[in-house]
Amino acid sequence: MSAPIPQGVLREAVIDAGAIEHNVRTLRATAGTREFIAVVKADGYGHGALAAAKAAVRGGATRIGVSDVDEALALRDAGIDAPLLAWLHAPDIDFSRAVAADVQLGISSLDQLARAARAGSAEHRPVVHLKVETGLGRNGAAPEAWPALFAEASRLEQAGQLRVDGVFSHLSGTSRDHDLAQAGVFTDAVARAEAAGLRPGLRHLAATAAAIDLPEARFDAVRVGLGIYGLSPFEGRSSAALGLRPAMTLRTRIAAVRRVGAGHGASYGYTYRAAADTTFALVPLGYADGIPRQASGRGSVRIGGRRFPVAGRIAMDQFVVDVGELPVRVGDQAVLFGDPLTGAPAVEDWADAAGTINYEIVTRVGSRVPRTVVR
Repeated sequence: MSAPIPQGVLREAVIDAGAIEHNVRTLRATAGTREFIAVVKADGYGHGALAAAKAAVRGGATRIGVSDVDEALALRDAGIDAPLLAWLHAPDIDFSRAVAADVQLGISSLDQLARAARAGSAEHRPVVHLKVETGLGRNGAAPEAWPALFAEASRLEQAGQLRVDGVFSHLSGTSRDHDLAQAGVFTDAVARAEAAGLRPGLRHLAATAAAIDLPEARFDAVRVGLGIYGLSPFEGRSSAALGLRPAMTLRTRIAAVRRVGAGHGASYGYTYRAAADTTFALVPLGYADGIPRQASGRGSVRIGGRRFPVAGRIAMDQFVVDVGELPVRVGDQAVLFGDPLTGAPAVEDWADAAGTINYEIVTRVGSRVPRTVVR
């Protein structure tokens, strides 16, 4: 990242909106579907939902997906006018505000369908996507519930109380064969919906991995989250290999520098002791900012063009790095992760160090880390 951290800022996540635009264009060309749903749930996977949605639309996304209605309404209020879809709802939700804001609803049960129909008005007819369970074991109507759900949706549509715009599901990613089997179940669900009189214009099943690697699951649209942020869903296949650019760089400034003698401990419990006279540099990010404590002693930071591992335990607000004889000063930049092509550690490096996945590393970056959007 060429520009320095702004004066007075201790830590920041720099979000490259141009990278998100590039990733959407790349993934849309790969999928070749009529429509592309960019998923910006969980505050845009930690990147900022509004910035991510704007960049995705500029890159060619035709719709925006979020988890819940509140996320969708926040985007509407912020000026996003692209079609919005939300699919995870409270059991007793009132859909009136969502329908009035033209938020489309993912519907998984007869109760949700009835609630959607009741939320309509003369000015705003609810638009729904029926979610079907195809083997993931999470949300969505189970096969035994399909006949009643499809029949009631058809009745309500014919009565003018709502419109069924789509049918969707989600893959488990267990294996290619299992995903193909799920795609077969999904195809059966669509056929049954059509037999009940429905004509869903948008069938969507594939997330990032299937959008890239499973043409049989692409149907009318792909629903892509992780990939638009330039992160790979595959073990052993980097973002660069997929033509994607990581959009987030997490960086800070060294808060303190301390010269210590051999044997000096670092952080709680002294799980790390200096092997020789050395320099400890204090990095002001911790688990309150989303830095996983599980990566203590394993995560790495780039300082002065070199990478150094965390020395000892990651604390709530800070951790220590042993920089040896590197002439580090207070205020020098430290990069936790970013685009590996710039020399920064990858998000995946921190995920491996913490025994988790890249999704978790970016989505857990805390709210006290300001997001700075650049292009």
